Amino acid sequence: MGKKIAVVTGGAAGLGFELVRGLIEQGWMVNTIDFDDKRMAELDNRFDAGSYKGYVGDITDETFIDQAFSSIGATGHIDLLINNAGQPSFKVPTAYVGADVDKCLKGLKGMVLCCVAALKADGEEHLKIANVMSTAATRGNANESVYCAAKWGEKGYTESLKAAYKGSSVKVVGVYPGGIDTDFYKESHDYVSVDKQHSFMDAGELAAVILRNLVYEENLTVSDIRIDRNYV
Repeated sequence: MGKKIAVVTGGAAGLGFELVRGLIEQGWMVNTIDFDDKRMAELDNRFDAGSYKGYVGDITDETFIDQAFSSIGATGHIDLLINNAGQPSFKVPTAYVGADVDKCLKGLKGMVLCCVAALKADGEEHLKIANVMSTAATRGNANESVYCAAKWGEKGYTESLKAAYKGSSVKVVGVYPGGIDTDFYKESHDYVSVDKQHSFMDAGELAAVILRNLVYEENLTVSDIRIDRNYV
């Protein structure tokens, strides 16, 4: 029996990288999609070709996504899609400009394109989709108005997919993590200080918790995963 096949977007660094590494350690064949060509080259050298394949490109490029999933689907059945890619923009409400809106909405557009491509590749059968969002999809945050808007949109899409595939072998999971100690906040240290960032969750520990709730043998589905950091 061959390895189970996963696709992880935004898998070059941070939480995405830890999810990729965790799945490989559990014996999966992991396909990663990310636009960071330098970091993806490092992953090519780090992981064995029998367990990993990288696709460098933009998740909002429909042609690229269709080609990537066609290539992945040709190797076997896609068992798991983890939509993790996204970009932040944390500012006071009056500081936002159109480019910030476009940046935040890339995650939503990519999520939709990847879900559609995965569902088409597998004939809408026996596929688990995990959409990694943020606790920003569950509340409003003062300096994250546009980011929250994008995440609320992703949550709406996720809930709609659940409704569309209720009772089928397609399972959809919403993942809502709190702050993570990664470079995600590197452009926002006026809002998230380095000291505050280092009080956030460890990406490796978070990935382990997420995967425990996504990958298991029991005949059940964990449909929502919310993980908050311990406040000190």
